[in-house]
Amino acid sequence: MTKSYRTVSLNAAMALAGILPLDLRIREAASLYEAKREERRVSERLLGDREMDGRVPYCARPHPAGRLCLRFTSLVDRDDLERNNTQAVRIFTDGSKIDGKAELLALDRAVSLAAKRPEASIGIYTDSRSSLESVVGRNSFHPLVSNIRDNLRVCHTQNKELSLFWVKAHAGLEGNERADELAIEAALGLKKKPDYDRCPVSFDKRLLREESLDEWDRMYKSDETAGTTKVFLPDVRFAHKVVKTIDLNVVLTQVLTGHGGFAEYLHRFRGKRIRDCPQHDATREDLQQELRVRLCRGSLPSILGGASGREALLKFASRVARVAIARNRAVDTDV
Repeated sequence: MTKSYRTVSLNAAMALAGILPLDLRIREAASLYEAKREERRVSERLLGDREMDGRVPYCARPHPAGRLCLRFTSLVDRDDLERNNTQAVRIFTDGSKIDGKAELLALDRAVSLAAKRPEASIGIYTDSRSSLESVVGRNSFHPLVSNIRDNLRVCHTQNKELSLFWVKAHAGLEGNERADELAIEAALGLKKKPDYDRCPVSFDKRLLREESLDEWDRMYKSDETAGTTKVFLPDVRFAHKVVKTIDLNVVLTQVLTGHGGFAEYLHRFRGKRIRDCPQHDATREDLQQELRVRLCRGSLPSILGGASGREALLKFASRVARVAIARNRAVDTDV
């Protein structure tokens, strides 16, 4: 994966591969499992006094024979809206994004209201296609989606004709624009406890991954190995950011690890008598003028972090490495 020598330390190899250490991966998976089971010590550590979104168990869903065949209609402009304006009551919803569950909650409240209304024909309009796709699909086990389906089933047993519509946002449709205005007013001026503040599982995963990365970074920096790699990649987050943008090859891996056909490495592991390599001073000065940065141990991470100087630096390092490898292979036959 990293195309490195087998003498490369695990610390350096993991950083170049961008793979979370196995023990941290196991700990992360165990914590996520405990958080899903709502164990207090994990939930409080991650979320404080907030709760995590649950998952409706499969056994709690209705029998396949009793499931409704749901669909929604897409309305792009005012003409489409007028052609489908046949309901006695029309309910428009608006929220932020599916990530915050505002649209799903608005749709849930709208369907719940429709189940309580006496009218036999009701239309619900939303500009969140993802929410509608979650409801009409069969793969979502989110509690809000399950509750919406239950209320739709109630409307069906009441012989109500409830239609779901997707409307294009900011298309000048009066009902949608008014719902958008009310949503903004409520978000800015309404002082109350949130109607829904459960955290999605993805939020817990992100928090756990941040904890794992912090611990990995601590292990990476405190370990005495991977000294050469740390010169280029001082922390694991920076390493992942850089490595995913470059094409690692055998020579470049030798440069980033210091393990390869270099005199110092051969002196350490294979008894080479001379440990010095050519300095390539003239080429180095040309590169410094091109990058407008003095090449030293402290400047390497900042150069690698910028897209403009990264390619020039890596080309220079690869060129020097190839010359050094060829020279050490040809000149010293005692290794």
